[in-house]
Amino acid sequence: MSKTISILGSTGSIGRQTLEVAEQLGLHVAALTAHTNAERMEEQVRKFRPSLAVMTDEAAARDLAIRLADTETRVRGGTEALSEAAVWLPVDTVVTAVVGMVGLGPTLAAIRAKKRIALANKETLVCAGELVMDAADTYGAEIVPVDSEHSAIFQCLQGSAERQEIRRLILTCSGGPFYGMSREEVGKMTKADALRHPNWTMGPKITVDCSTLMNKGLEVIEAMRLYRLPLEQVHVVIHRQSIVHSLVEFRDGAVLAQLGTPDMRLPIRYAMTYPERKESPAEPLDLLACPPLTFAEPDREAFPCLALAEAAAVKGGTSCAILNAANEEAVRLFLEERVGFSDIFRLTERALAAVPAKKNPSLEEILAADAAARRSVKAGL
Repeated sequence: MSKTISILGSTGSIGRQTLEVAEQLGLHVAALTAHTNAERMEEQVRKFRPSLAVMTDEAAARDLAIRLADTETRVRGGTEALSEAAVWLPVDTVVTAVVGMVGLGPTLAAIRAKKRIALANKETLVCAGELVMDAADTYGAEIVPVDSEHSAIFQCLQGSAERQEIRRLILTCSGGPFYGMSREEVGKMTKADALRHPNWTMGPKITVDCSTLMNKGLEVIEAMRLYRLPLEQVHVVIHRQSIVHSLVEFRDGAVLAQLGTPDMRLPIRYAMTYPERKESPAEPLDLLACPPLTFAEPDREAFPCLALAEAAAVKGGTSCAILNAANEEAVRLFLEERVGFSDIFRLTERALAAVPAKKNPSLEEILAADAAARRSVKAGL
């Protein structure tokens, strides 16, 4: 079980919920990081008293340093300081809750320092899954997923000693706010529509990704890298109720599922306490009060981002980094209301066609592919 943690991205949704869990479990919070929200960071520092606070925005770091002048917390600025927080000596577990490629460097640094990685940053495995998993093997670092679906699979696999026992992983998907709509109907949806997730409360970027089903496509790639399985063994089903968080089907026909209320604090708590389970104040799942549990095939015609991600997963190399970066840029433009909903797919598909993919890439080649994809999206406006 974790005792001292560092949270990369503490002012975001996952970061704030992690602090709730840490307080409930009595964990020591040694380092916190954020991007620009100095006001919220000040509140967190004064409450949890970490020895290190990082703001990746330099102006926000200067603001925070003034705010915390009367404390003993050291304030650092810049993206490079994320890695400092990731390897902070008292820390045994690093929660990577930052959004985007900025999480890759500190995750690799934490792996080299043999920390437990409570992984909530999709881009780490999507863009550089092979590098990350190889590094974890080399340094003996432990990766415990925080995403509800990957946590569910992780829990279902605790009784399985050999990966060859797996027939397939089954990732559940709520279907987002536009489930049942045609492609034409979906294309007319606005930013406000996309941000109305039916079951989960999350940040705007991941909420939009859920509405396009790109989030599920990224999770397919994560599962393939995390468990070193081909696409044929990673399936997606629509499960509107978000009660069954994912399933594992084994070679002998047995299917194990993890069920729970749609509350991110549950997988966060498990990542903190693994391999133990601690009492939780969260409302337990009441099976007698549950609605009927339904499952359906995703509509890849109405939601083409899922198929786009699956194709990139099969191609491999830097394709997934290109996909991720292009989608990030396209979603950012959509949230700024500079492009329409259908443009997210159009611009991402354009980048995948325009940027050459490389096999067995180095970290430098992955970062270069990321940058090229972002340029392609901007050029496609």
